[in-house]
Parts: sequence; C-alpha cells; structure tokens
Amino acid sequence: MTEQSATASVDVAVDPLTAFTIFTEEIDLWWVRGPINFWDAGRAIAQRIEPGVGGRVLEVYDDDTGDALELGRITIWEPGARLVYRSSVDDTEVDIRFESAGDGTRVRVRQYLLPGGDADKSAMFWSNVIRWFVTWCAERESRPHRPREVARLHVALYYPDPPAAARWLARVFGLTSRDGIPAEGEHPEWVELHVGDVPVLLQPGKEQADGPTTHAVWVFVDDLDAHFAHAKAAGATIVSDIHQHGYRAYEAADLAGHRWTFAQARPTMPG
Repeated sequence: MTEQSATASVDVAVDPLTAFTIFTEEIDLWWVRGPINFWDAGRAIAQRIEPGVGGRVLEVYDDDTGDALELGRITIWEPGARLVYRSSVDDTEVDIRFESAGDGTRVRVRQYLLPGGDADKSAMFWSNVIRWFVTWCAERESRPHRPREVARLHVALYYPDPPAAARWLARVFGLTSRDGIPAEGEHPEWVELHVGDVPVLLQPGKEQADGPTTHAVWVFVDDLDAHFAHAKAAGATIVSDIHQHGYRAYEAADLAGHRWTFAQARPTMPG
C-alpha cells in the first residue's frame, strides 16, 4: 500500500539546537493567526508545545481554566535533532528533523497517515505551516516577541491556480507572504498573502449555482450569533447558515450579490 504523506523542507540561518528551541518554545510567536489556521479559530488564544516525551501540542482557549485542545502527544524529543508527535485530532503523525546545512539548519517535516487511518478526516497541513517558521527565524532579532495578530478584515480571491496567482501578485503588485511565495512546482492548497496585517487568501476557484465566485470579503465579529440574527432580520440573503470548519462563520450576499463571510473573532483580535 502506498504511504499517504506530505513532506517539505526549509532552511533557516541558525544552528540546529537553536532552531529546535525556537520551533518548540516560540511556536506561539511564529504561528500565523489566520482564519483557517486553528481547529477552533473563534476561541484560540495561543499555541503551545510542552517539552519532553509525553508532552502535549496544544491549542489554548483559556489559561486560567486550562481549557485547551490537545493536538498531539510527543513520542520522540531529541533537542537539536528530532521531534515526533502523534496527532490527537486525526490519524496522522508528524516527524520534524533538524539537520546541519552549511552555516544554518535544514528543517524537514513529514506528516503521514497512520496505518488504517482515515485519509478523508486527516489534515495534511504541515507542509504549508513550516513556511511560517522561516519568516520568524529571519525576523525574531528585530521584532517584538509577542504574537502577531491579524486585522478583522480579510479578502479571499479565487483562482484556478493559486500559487501561480501568488507569484504574479508578488512580482507585479509587490504583495508579500509570511509563508513565502510558492516556487514553480510547489502546490500548497491555499496561499496567504498580506498587506500589512490584512490577509489576502488565494484559494481554488469555486463554482456556485449562479456562476463562479471570484472574490469574497471576510469580517470577524465579536458575537457571531447576534450578527447573524440581525443580518437575517434586516434582509440579507443568507447563503449558508452558521457552520464550524476550524473557523465558525456564516455566508451572506449583499444587495448586489457580493459574497460576505462573517466569522467569530478570536478573543485576542484587536478591536
């Protein structure tokens, strides 16, 4: 049986032990707080890795009560060399290796489906996420050591080939990405560009009953249920009711048919 996996490698300009330490101790600083980057984006306040074999990889919701989602349990902990954890939320395992490469470190990540696992319910996201680590390693000496929040307004653009669109937007309009612009031959499922703190999400084209969707606006609100009730009563066309898919959101159309996605804001998002 062919193994189902996703792999990626990146180079950072620090030694392997420093790279391992930054990766584990500063995950909340390099993890990008985008709308589709958490299991429960409306509640998440932090990411955390507990050290040592048996330590947990956590998505934190409330530090006072200890409320958190266990994303995985560490099975191998070798500072400066290797970190492996078994996912607690799907049927995958993640193997991260830190290898000397010239004056820096090559970080290799492999996420793979466990034998007998359900591929349809497993999220192979690490080949995208590892890009964020590169940006933080390059910026951490010049940036404040606090989580970098994003704005409450996001733009989603739909393209047949999001990576090719990202390269064009970067080359022609000068847009940047904390993930890095995908190179020729790289095919991430989505690309997240940024204009300041405003994310611009490039996603595969969507076909709706009334034709292809080219763009949408995302707005994060404090009370999604109240916002939904008000919009519905005021005459908005509800395209999809409130649903949960990492983020909690609903979709509506305005008087001209433009699509809007309203999502639950995280507690840490600025007003």
